[in-house]
Amino acid sequence: MSDNAEFDAHPLCQVARVLTWGALGLFAYGAASWLVARPWFALATLEVKTPVAHVTEAQLRLVAERKVRGTFFTVDIERVRESLEKLPWVREARVERRWPDTLVVSLVEHVPLARWNDDALVDREGNVFVAAVSDRLPRLWGPEDTSSEVVETFLRHSQTLAPLGFKIDELRLTPRRAWRMRLDSGMHIALGRDSTDARLARFVALYPRLFGATQAADGSPIAAVAPHTVDLRYPDGFAVRMPDNRQPASFRPRGPVAPAQPSTT
Repeated sequence: MSDNAEFDAHPLCQVARVLTWGALGLFAYGAASWLVARPWFALATLEVKTPVAHVTEAQLRLVAERKVRGTFFTVDIERVRESLEKLPWVREARVERRWPDTLVVSLVEHVPLARWNDDALVDREGNVFVAAVSDRLPRLWGPEDTSSEVVETFLRHSQTLAPLGFKIDELRLTPRRAWRMRLDSGMHIALGRDSTDARLARFVALYPRLFGATQAADGSPIAAVAPHTVDLRYPDGFAVRMPDNRQPASFRPRGPVAPAQPSTT
């Protein structure tokens, strides 16, 4: 017993034991690596679990051919996910394995709210992406990194204009931080830089009284004439330019009117 204990405690014996277990571990790892790389576990299907409106089968097939490498056990899931999220319409992708030979893909597509600047689209969260779309969309403009601010302003002003039935066709934030918009009726509105919400709300409140339908002397209705240009940058009111230099239906000046100057905001 003592001889065996002394033998087991010998440094060379301990080294041999470590080398033996290390060799067995390497053998097991190699055998497992060889096994999972066999064609028996080859991937056969890329299944899209969520409905998509814009991502095409051809795009998914291209990702499968170029980025799906390895078997069920060795495929790089993260690489496949990143490749899917590079597709134009994909906002978010999730990839999972399903035994025995399938990758299951869940996609969240961008939903475009408007066109952004010259060649991009933007969604309701202000995310900018580049994709082709034939739908008629509002157009938003702004300096770089202002997409979220412009989208928030667009949604807010759209709600303010809703009682009049107007929709924003174009909203622009200039490099000097001034806001301008064009409505679907063709009306142009200058909002300036400050208090734009209050200015637009005041205009909406007064619009029916200034530009609503009126009656002729015989009682027949006269169709309302909308202004061509509205300048809301005045501290206590706004200026309008009517088509053909007409006056608003309910505008009745009393005495000479001094020309007012809009504020610089």
